[in-house]
Amino acid sequence: MVSERIRELVTEQPVWDGHNDLPWEAREQAGYDWDVLDIAGSTADRTHTDIPRLRAGGVGAQFWSVYVPTTITGPDAVVATLEQIDAVHRMAMRYSDQLQLVTTASGVRDAWSHGRIASLLGAEGGHSIDGSLAVLRAFCSLGVRYMTLTHNDNTPWADSATDTPSEHGGLSEFGREVVAEMNDLGMLVDLSHVSAGTMHAALDTTTAPVIFSHSSARAVCDVPRNVPDDVLTRLATNGGICMVTFVPQFVTPAVAEWKDEAAAAAADQGIRATDYLAFSEFLAEWRERKPAPPTRLSDVVAHVEHVREVAGVDHVGLGGDYDGATGFAAELADVSGYPALLEALADRGWSDVELGKLTSGNMLRVLHESER
Repeated sequence: MVSERIRELVTEQPVWDGHNDLPWEAREQAGYDWDVLDIAGSTADRTHTDIPRLRAGGVGAQFWSVYVPTTITGPDAVVATLEQIDAVHRMAMRYSDQLQLVTTASGVRDAWSHGRIASLLGAEGGHSIDGSLAVLRAFCSLGVRYMTLTHNDNTPWADSATDTPSEHGGLSEFGREVVAEMNDLGMLVDLSHVSAGTMHAALDTTTAPVIFSHSSARAVCDVPRNVPDDVLTRLATNGGICMVTFVPQFVTPAVAEWKDEAAAAAADQGIRATDYLAFSEFLAEWRERKPAPPTRLSDVVAHVEHVREVAGVDHVGLGGDYDGATGFAAELADVSGYPALLEALADRGWSDVELGKLTSGNMLRVLHESER
């Protein structure tokens, strides 16, 4: 049961989640046909996300990921990203009584005033622009509000956390131009998926707050996808935000070890762990033979509290990565689960003001500052 306190909290300060991969699921399952994947009602047997469960979870703002895998490259990556952008636009139009496409902090507040879920776009992976600042600007004009500098593989101008380290020393000169251009456009620089070197290089370059749209704390779960403490410390100075993810292999050390074992087995079959589609298929089979250890709500709580401790309560948010992963903690099984996390934090002494910063107050500030 959700307490009256938490119900009132998410009414006044709704959850703003940093990353949801429903658009890719719509591509895979329904060819972007929202009649086939109708999220007006329950899609619990197919996805983590639908409108009734977003409402149950107190979600008032969502960055929808317009993601394409790094196996799609060059102009094809641009086209596929445009298709993702179009899918989110059409989703917002179809469900316009529930969703409102916005690009600004004031737009988010306007959506809330009309009882709608503010819908924003985030491009996951710098390969999507095919090395073109013009494409970056075009994406921005279509409503893309953040870009993750890499996905699982390096781009020609930025190093990924999960590819050959230090290929570019973090960012190449063009990579720094990308960050500067994003600052000028008011686009958020997203450092999830990038190497620690890229994190530092981006922080050295940016004049605006950065975000981690779906990353957790490396000190709690030591995997490359998470944020080290020296970066969390810099995040406070930068004014940015780490939106803690719920992905099991990023929050639970035993699951991270299980995935590493699976990655080694996949490599023996010529499958790279960074090949999202091929490895996901392999992982589903691996899970049948060797189930993953459980992830618990307390694991996620530990990451939220660590980010708060190191970066400060003004620099922590939530980025579940629903429809982009599996095996979530039982209480966080889908987008209806955010109140369970808020209850757990309230039980540990978080005040309503602190919880409100976590849910959306911090992200509102970051987006407003990036617009300036």
